[in-house]
Amino acid sequence: MVVLEWGEPGEQLVGDGEAVSGQLFDGGVDVKAVEQDYAVEGQSEGAELVLSELGMLTAWGGGTGRAVGYVLGTADTRRFVTGFREVWIPRFSGRFPEPVGAPGPPTEEMTALLYRPERMILSELDGYPAHLHIDLLPPWQRRGFGRELMDAFLGALRARGVGAVHLSMLTANTPARSFYDRLGFHEIEVADPGPLTYLGRSTQGCGRREVGKY
Repeated sequence: MVVLEWGEPGEQLVGDGEAVSGQLFDGGVDVKAVEQDYAVEGQSEGAELVLSELGMLTAWGGGTGRAVGYVLGTADTRRFVTGFREVWIPRFSGRFPEPVGAPGPPTEEMTALLYRPERMILSELDGYPAHLHIDLLPPWQRRGFGRELMDAFLGALRARGVGAVHLSMLTANTPARSFYDRLGFHEIEVADPGPLTYLGRSTQGCGRREVGKY
């Protein structure tokens, strides 16, 4: 079993929550490179914690005392992007300067994306104002815990009057797509999505352990 716990809005991504996300990187031989990649990518997650109205929903593994997954997101993507530009970029710009010229290695590509938060604003997503992402360690997947996390998070959005949510995922990640399909997400067509697929769904029925029925 898992125990779900809400963190306070504005908390930093630290401790077990950071370890969970770090462990979800694809395996590689260059550990330092992986750690650097996470440090860059973690800026987006950190922004969601600090700027979100909801806080982080963490799943604690029963009997382990360790975090095994979490959901992060925001109820208003446009407001989040404004905060990212005005508040968050000044915080990390000293550590991760904006690349000059064409980005090179993956870390530089991710860093360059951090300086373009407006890429998250797409007219096709206006009907799905909230956004989220979920991480769950592999040993805890396919056991219903991801559904519990999503149901609780979407229920919190519904309670705030948010009617729909979207997420983006790598199109090649077919296991993740199957998971989202089972939870009632549908594809949102956008112009030039690149390697990503955008999915959305209503928050109707969420928060009552019925997330996959709508």
